[in-house]
Amino acid sequence: MTSAKKLSLFTVGAFISAALYAILFFLNDWFTEALKYDLGVSWVYLPAGLRLFLILIFGLSGAIGIAFASFAISYFGAFPSDLVTCMGIGLISGFAPLLAMRIILSNIHISNDLSNLSKQKIMLCIAVYALMSAGLHQLWFKLRGLESGSLNHFLVMFIGDVLGSIALIALIKYGIDLTKRRRLKLDN
Repeated sequence: MTSAKKLSLFTVGAFISAALYAILFFLNDWFTEALKYDLGVSWVYLPAGLRLFLILIFGLSGAIGIAFASFAISYFGAFPSDLVTCMGIGLISGFAPLLAMRIILSNIHISNDLSNLSKQKIMLCIAVYALMSAGLHQLWFKLRGLESGSLNHFLVMFIGDVLGSIALIALIKYGIDLTKRRRLKLDN
């Protein structure tokens, strides 16, 4: 594959990741308004599952897309329009799942086509990612002087990331299973 084609695929992965993340962020924000604990912290956060999914599919380009979208959402949204704070939020949002995947992949084998991705491996991915994401976000919030940098906020964000990841992955699996069943009916 030529380097121009690789760059093109990388850019498409980043763009798809940014667009999907932004769309799901706003949908989640709308659907789970009553479940918000504080600024940037929710009891259910569906985009957490999408972050994992996009990293599994696109890798680094997914992380860059998520980071860009998260930065823009933070900078132009409810967070203070402080460039450094919002850049940190973006970087943590994009690269915490990538770092979690690297840690997991260095300790357990997941095939490139994800065919051996068991429930146990998925739960391990979710737990490691949620710990890293919630921990790094709350540390960053504390360092930047935001009210939401505390142990309580960490626990709620961790729970929200776990529940959101499980819910989104379950929806994706249900969609795949439904598609397979329809395809089988058409083939018979």
